[in-house]
Amino acid sequence: MSLKAIHIVFVVCSVLLALFFGGWEANAFLQTHARGSLLLSLGSFASAVLLLIYGKAVLKKLKHISYL
Repeated sequence: MSLKAIHIVFVVCSVLLALFFGGWEANAFLQTHARGSLLLSLGSFASAVLLLIYGKAVLKKLKHISYL
């Protein structure tokens, strides 16, 4: 596996994990109205967006490298 393929797998898994955790904390906020849950939820969603931006930048930078 190339560096490009590893990055794609890593970024996809990280985005999914951040979205799952953000949803989990958003649900916890709706039930308990704890400010910490809201902050964790927003931080997780922001992380998912930043990871997508990072993934796009890596793909652009490594466009000359094959996936194998």
